[in-house]
Amino acid sequence: MPILVQLDVMLARRKVRSKELAAHIGITEANLSLLKQGKVKGVRFDTLEKICAYLQCQPGDLLAFYPEGQQEK
Repeated sequence: MPILVQLDVMLARRKVRSKELAAHIGITEANLSLLKQGKVKGVRFDTLEKICAYLQCQPGDLLAFYPEGQQEK
């Protein structure tokens, strides 16, 4: 998939545990894990907003686009 979720990178940078973020934004740890792994087909804007507010980042810090056939950087 050309859209990669880099939530795990931002969690590490902010030294925040997945469990803490999941509790704050009101989703299960299992759903947050699926999001981190890029195994979801979409994310609601209100969920993305809560993640960005808690981690003090921009949506572009969490998502990266790599066209088909292009290597990850």
